[in-house]
Amino acid sequence: MMKKILIINGPNLNLLGVREPGIYGSESFEQYLPQLQAQFPDVDIAYYQSNVEGELINKMQEVGFSYDGIVLNAGAYTHTSIALHDCIRSLRCPVVEVHISNVHQREEFRHHSMISAACKGVICGFGLDSYRLAVEGLRK
Repeated sequence: MMKKILIINGPNLNLLGVREPGIYGSESFEQYLPQLQAQFPDVDIAYYQSNVEGELINKMQEVGFSYDGIVLNAGAYTHTSIALHDCIRSLRCPVVEVHISNVHQREEFRHHSMISAACKGVICGFGLDSYRLAVEGLRK
């Protein structure tokens, strides 16, 4: 049976390709997604993005009991959201935290994640390839 994985991007990640290309690159997630899906023909990879914390929680609760995994780039909510942490802990499927940049090479406030302890793993600093690494980890 084909695995189902949902990639969720949080606030401002709808601006990938435009927002700070020196940090996040010049490719939008919509441009990258077909490449990622082609690399994993045995995985049904869906995508969701929202700038609203509650919508991210609603989506995780919607799929967190039927999907095989979630790849979550919570953006700035990574550093502030106990609500996302609590949601991740309540799900049946594993969640991998992903960041495009190496958050530990950036501003001090980005060095702490409120969600890491609830996640199966954390991947950061490999650009958009961070998502591929997360999917690879979840498909095992």
